[in-house]
Amino acid sequence: MSIAENLAAIMARIDAARKAAVQPAPATHLVAVSKTVPESGIREALAAGQRRFGENRVQEAGVKFPSLKSEFPDLELHLIGPLQTNKVKEAVALFDVIQSLDRIKLADALALERGRSGRMPRLFVQVNTGEEAQKAGVPPREAGNLIAYARDMLKLPVEGLMCIPPADDDAAPHFALLLKLAREHGLPNLSMGMSGDFELAVRFGATHVRVGSAIFGARG
Repeated sequence: MSIAENLAAIMARIDAARKAAVQPAPATHLVAVSKTVPESGIREALAAGQRRFGENRVQEAGVKFPSLKSEFPDLELHLIGPLQTNKVKEAVALFDVIQSLDRIKLADALALERGRSGRMPRLFVQVNTGEEAQKAGVPPREAGNLIAYARDMLKLPVEGLMCIPPADDDAAPHFALLLKLAREHGLPNLSMGMSGDFELAVRFGATHVRVGSAIFGARG
């Protein structure tokens, strides 16, 4: 199937999952994960009407997207991979949404860059719902403190939560936990669900699902 056909199939599955959900989010947005996808593939998705894209690395996105964003002003670029503080300046300049705020030091760096450049992407706090040592994200028990610090003290535009459940776990408890945390802290957006479990995430109120291989094919 072509990228356009894959996108249409994913959107149909999102719509079906929303209809089956007891209380879906007001809207569920597809973020097409384009890491390692060449510009030609991204252009195919753009030609099919896709406008939200997710990248894992600042450096790779910086090669592919500046010209595309100039050409397609409504393109919305999400950083979904870990962000090092020494890449904050580049990330703030390029991305519209950063989904991987996960520590106080990064919140401070983002606030400093906002003061320097006057620009600030919308932010999601990444929660390490499985508390995996090798994975980025704030532990669930510390999420409230980070949200309060970034949103309430630094006045950063924190609008949601993001998680990546452990690969071998049932994702449902992780999605339920993220939903609970978002409700407790008055955050409207939930980024959860990938190619293998996005329909389940929709049922738990996902506002953003991150789908890559089901659109662009398997990557090494």
